[in-house]
Amino acid sequence: MSKLLVKPSAPDSTGRIHAITPESAGWTYVGFEVYRLKSGQSHKQATGDREACIVLLSGKARVAAAGQDFGVIGGRSSPFEPDPWSLYAPARSEWSLTAETNCEIAVCTAPAEGRLPARVIGPDQVGQETRGKGTNTRHVRNILPETETAESLLVVEVITPSGHWSSYPPHKHDRDMLPQESLLEETYYHRLNPPSGFALQRVYTDDRSLDETLAAANGDVVLVPKGYHPVGAPHGYELYYLNVMAGPKRVWKFHNDPDHEWMLKS
Repeated sequence: MSKLLVKPSAPDSTGRIHAITPESAGWTYVGFEVYRLKSGQSHKQATGDREACIVLLSGKARVAAAGQDFGVIGGRSSPFEPDPWSLYAPARSEWSLTAETNCEIAVCTAPAEGRLPARVIGPDQVGQETRGKGTNTRHVRNILPETETAESLLVVEVITPSGHWSSYPPHKHDRDMLPQESLLEETYYHRLNPPSGFALQRVYTDDRSLDETLAAANGDVVLVPKGYHPVGAPHGYELYYLNVMAGPKRVWKFHNDPDHEWMLKS
């Protein structure tokens, strides 16, 4: 199996099904975990030298960070539903969560110094936009875009309708060459509706030294260390993915594959 495709494990004693670290991914910045917690189950973490954005994929939970109790947040029953709630925890702090219902949470991390306060990111702070047209239409929820405060993290949810393409035309962000392009590692956490489906994702570079086409099942993570990375949702299956990006500069500036850029001009 490709090293870029990470399958979920059975939940461990903490409910964790994914544990992607910079060391396991073979890169520098992005960390990503997913937990499935039973109602009443609690979890806490010290952030160390990393900031964290904890996204409630489903369920309700009481959350706290950096000594502040933020009360109960969340409420959607599936990531395919709108209105995500998230918790931002700075570096050198501790965050905790107690599930009020069964919950699925994603823990997105990246290097930071701890200069920012903890906060809740509610649905009213999440920018919504629709990108593309025709079968390239997809719906974006900007949880932690570069216009919102963080030290390294960029976090976004995308809903791709059945039969549509996303992250398309193919683009990349693997060179520290601002203002033309930024260097950002990226993870895709894929969910399918119905869950028996799959998504197709290609990850490739200009010289094809990396050129892989992956079939991602419900709950899989695709790692994008470099290269272009378009993704398609087959007919009959709605695709959700959660993107986490981080790099040496907190700027999302991408470069389109010149072979396919023509369609943006037509």
